[in-house]
Amino acid sequence: MDTAAADAYLARIGAARPAAPDADALHALHLSHLRTVPFENLSIHLGEEIVLAEQPLLDKIVGARRGGFCYELNGAFAMLLGALGYEVDLLPARVFGADGPGIPYDHLALCVRTPSGPWLADVGFGRHSHFPLRWDSRAEQPDPGGVFRIEETGEGDLDVLRDGDPQYRLEQRPRAYMDFEAGCWWHRTSPKSHFTQSLVCSRLTETGRITLSGRTLVTTGADGARDERQVGEDEVLAVYREQFGIVLGQEPVVGGVRTPGSGAWTRGSWLVPRGSL
Repeated sequence: MDTAAADAYLARIGAARPAAPDADALHALHLSHLRTVPFENLSIHLGEEIVLAEQPLLDKIVGARRGGFCYELNGAFAMLLGALGYEVDLLPARVFGADGPGIPYDHLALCVRTPSGPWLADVGFGRHSHFPLRWDSRAEQPDPGGVFRIEETGEGDLDVLRDGDPQYRLEQRPRAYMDFEAGCWWHRTSPKSHFTQSLVCSRLTETGRITLSGRTLVTTGADGARDERQVGEDEVLAVYREQFGIVLGQEPVVGGVRTPGSGAWTRGSWLVPRGSL
C-alpha cells in the first residue's frame, strides 16, 4: 500500500497518520476502524465477488465506503498497519460454536508487534474487544467490550475468551494472505456457513453498537440496554445509508438477488450448491 492509498484509508476511518508505529497509535486506529467500517456480509447476498487482494479491498472499503467480514477487514487493516510501519502477522483461527471449533481458516486475526510488545488486533469479528489485547499476557484484560483472556492450549494454540466464554482458537504460525482464500470461499458459498444463512451489518458506536440483521434494527447501549424494531421495505436502504454509510442500489436478500425492475427475488445460482434445490 503506497502513501496515497494509506492516507485515503486513514481518512476513511477518520484517523490521523501516527507519528510512530507504537501501541498507543495502534489502539486509536483499532477503535477508529471499528466505529467507521461495518462488519457486514452483504456482498454474499448481492452476488458480488469477494477478492482478497489489496486493490479490490481498497476499492470496496475505502472507495465504496463499504465494510466486510474478517478476511476483508483484518486483511485490509493489516495492509494499512504495514504501510504505517508496523510488523504484522496474519493468523488463522477456528471460531467456537455449539459443536466446538469450526473449520480451519475459519477466521483471520492479527498479531501486531510494537516497541512495547505484541498485540492481538481484530477489527473483523463483530462484537469483540474495542482495543487490541496484549498478546503475551495470560491475565484477564478488561475492555469496554468485556473481560478478555488469552489461554494456551496443550497443542500450542491460543484460545481467546470473552467473559469466560471461548471465542476462537488461534494458531501461532503466521500465514500468507492467499492461504485464507479457501476459508473465505467456504463461508460465502457453503449452506453450512452462517454467513450464507443470514444478513448482518454491524458497527461499533460511541454509545454502544448498532446492527441491522435482515430487517431487524438493533441498537445496544453501553450499559447493555437494547432497543429493537422492524424496518420496512421502503426504509431499509435508507438505514444502510444513514446508519452505516453504505449506499446500495438494491436490498440484499438471503439466498438470492432481486431482479432489477421486477420486484421479485431470484435465487443466486452461485450461492446454491448443486443438489440442494
